[in-house]
Amino acid sequence: MATPFHEARFRAMPVVGILRFFPLAQVEHLVPAVMAGGLVNLEVTLNSPGATDLIRRARELVGDQGNVGAGTVTSMAGLEAALEAGASFIVTPVVLPEVIRACVDRGVPVFPGAMTPTEIFTAWSLGATMVKVFPADQLGPGHLKAVKSPFPEIPLMPTGGVTVETLPAFRSAGADAFGVGGPLFDPRRVAAGDWDWFRQRAGQFRDAWLSCSGAAGR
Repeated sequence: MATPFHEARFRAMPVVGILRFFPLAQVEHLVPAVMAGGLVNLEVTLNSPGATDLIRRARELVGDQGNVGAGTVTSMAGLEAALEAGASFIVTPVVLPEVIRACVDRGVPVFPGAMTPTEIFTAWSLGATMVKVFPADQLGPGHLKAVKSPFPEIPLMPTGGVTVETLPAFRSAGADAFGVGGPLFDPRRVAAGDWDWFRQRAGQFRDAWLSCSGAAGR
C-alpha cells in the first residue's frame, strides 16, 4: 500500500529527481548520492523496466527522510501497482480524471501533467495536489507566469529540462516545485559510474532552490 507522504519534507526541498530507465544496480548508487547532496524527493517512472521493484528499493534507501513517488502513471492498473509498491505520490503525464479522482479518494498526493490553461485548471478542479507543467523547457518561465496570473492558487511544478541555471527564473515566475530528470541524472555520468558527481549535482539544485526561496541560511 502507499507509503505516507511527508509534506513538510517536500515543501522544504521541492525538487523531485526523476529516475527513468535506470536498472536497480544504478538506482542503488544514485539514490544515496542525491540524498547526500540534499535532495529528498524521488520519482520512479512506471515505464522503467522493473519499476515496482525500483520503487520498493528506492523507498528502502530513502526511509523516512523523504518521499518516493511513481511517475508516468497512465492507467488504474498502473496506479494500483505503484501504490502496492509503496509510492507515496503519483505523477501522470496528462490529465487522467479516473486516476486523479482515485488518488483524491485515497488521500494520495497526485501531480497530473498539463500544458494549457484549460488542462491545468481541469486537473486542479479534479482535485490535483499540484499540477506538473510539461514540457517546461519548451514552454518557458513566461508561460508559467501567465498561467499564475488567473490561477494564483494552483501550485505548479515545471518539469522537463529544468536546470540549475533556469530554476530561479521558474521560481520567480511562480513555480512551487520542480521535476528534474536528465539535468540531474545525466546518463553519461551514470554509465561512467561517477556517483560523486550526482552528489555534487544534487547539491547544486539544492542551493539553487535555497537561494531563490528565502530559505538560505536558515
